[in-house]
Amino acid sequence: MSDDELGALQERIAAGDPDAKDELVELAGERGDLAELRRLAADGDRDAVGQLVELAGERGDLAELRELADVGSSDAVAVLVELATEREDLNELRRLAEAGSRDARDVLAEFAE
Repeated sequence: MSDDELGALQERIAAGDPDAKDELVELAGERGDLAELRRLAADGDRDAVGQLVELAGERGDLAELRELADVGSSDAVAVLVELATEREDLNELRRLAEAGSRDARDVLAEFAE
């Protein structure tokens, strides 16, 4: 996306065009533009949070997923549980369980059997 195209999208967003914001999130996700997705997520855009979770999960970026989980993304928690289960990372599962994840508690119980 060129700077002109980005500027046009941002102008549409400023004018209240909800489709423009959706387009920006989609484009940022396709480009892997984490900075733009983080900016949109910080403004409360749930789709941007979803894109960040998806990209972080694909990259195995635990730090990004933890940050997203810490601000309330249940999707990030689910991906963290999945990754920790695959790696048999009991410490991560305990951390998630202590933070309130039932799924993490269930997995820990399964490992204990």
